Amino acid sequence: MYRGSDLDSTLDVSVVRDLVTELGTVCAGLPDQRTGPRRDGDYTMADIGLSAFSLFFMGSPSFLAHQRTLERGQGRSNCQTLFGISAIPSDNYIRLMLDGVSPAAFDALFMRAMEAAGPLTRFQCLGGHVLIALDGSEYFCSRKINCPQCSTRRRSDGGVECFHAFLGASVVAPGHTQVLPLPPEFIAPQDGAEKQDCERNAAKRWLARHGSTVGHLRPIYLGDDLFACQPIAAAIQDTGGNFILTCKPSSHQTITEYRHGAVLEQHHQSVCKRGRRTTTIYRWLSGVPLRDTADAILVNWFSIEIRNAQGKRTYHNSFVTDLAVTADTVAELAACGRARWKVENETFNVLKNNGYNLEHNFGHGKQTLASVFLTLNLLAFACHTAAHLALLAWREAVAACGATYRFFENLRTITGYVIFQDWTHLLQSIAAADLRPP
Repeated sequence: MYRGSDLDSTLDVSVVRDLVTELGTVCAGLPDQRTGPRRDGDYTMADIGLSAFSLFFMGSPSFLAHQRTLERGQGRSNCQTLFGISAIPSDNYIRLMLDGVSPAAFDALFMRAMEAAGPLTRFQCLGGHVLIALDGSEYFCSRKINCPQCSTRRRSDGGVECFHAFLGASVVAPGHTQVLPLPPEFIAPQDGAEKQDCERNAAKRWLARHGSTVGHLRPIYLGDDLFACQPIAAAIQDTGGNFILTCKPSSHQTITEYRHGAVLEQHHQSVCKRGRRTTTIYRWLSGVPLRDTADAILVNWFSIEIRNAQGKRTYHNSFVTDLAVTADTVAELAACGRARWKVENETFNVLKNNGYNLEHNFGHGKQTLASVFLTLNLLAFACHTAAHLALLAWREAVAACGATYRFFENLRTITGYVIFQDWTHLLQSIAAADLRPP
């Protein structure tokens, strides 16, 4: 695991401070729906946006309530010292003012968090490429609450569900537990579209919006069988990227027919780990059409099969790629293809089950509020990952707590009672288990 550099603590923690400052600058430029002359004491859009973000960054829906109590008793709060919030608006006022804001306003901050994480050499695979895994997930569902951005579906009992979903993208790497989330693309009704939006259309929009921005990373896009189709493969190649996509035989009849009449190349590897021997068999076939049309993209198909010492198959999967497959590269290609699961395990599962409460309804609104809150939640996750990768002080504080979830428990608890002068003071207090108010 990358340990970062042993920088001076004040300089080290400046990464968190700078990300919060840049977010404040973005929030200050958000459209303000209030009309008439401004009055002294009015909340700024920076105060409103940063207040919403602070809930997700601290992992506490009650964070603002605790800070209002501190402010009444001591004249200031951690909102002021840690997030630069001059006045704390009410929860309802935050919802009112952020409903209608475009979630895309925060896209550049995801890229900034990725830069703040430090060199991406630890994520590079296959000679300098970076893996970006794509997948969709829901984050809201109700039969009573809805908005114009909701998608709908009819259940077997005749009821209609309204739901929100998004396409997530994360920088991943085999063997790494950390992932770096990128801007989301929302699966929502599109102007002029006759059919309901879907993951494939969202993926094409994501590539059109962000493909050039991440082009310098030499991205290889990972996706499940849903994305292993001509339109997505063409969209990826149009942005200058490559792909490794899951390929199920049942949904790719043309490739299956080509395999049946061909001699497949093979490569075997046997490994003994902890006294257990496993054999991995790789098979591949180059230059097969992705579909049965004259303009079909030619891809390289490969599979991985793992057998235990008794010869029983314990794992099997197959992929298509536009990268060359050889005996020297097939093992790493398979490892990269399998890393697709990290967008589900290390991104969606963490966001839903490890304190981020992704599926909680923080506020639905009448326009874009649910999407804005989802984006800020993802951005908080991106900032946490960047801090963990880049900051020695952050990792020391987490290590002192014994586990990441305990670190956030401590973060939520002590900031409700003690005002910290800055992020350095906060992280050092957690690491040393020594609370000394300034």
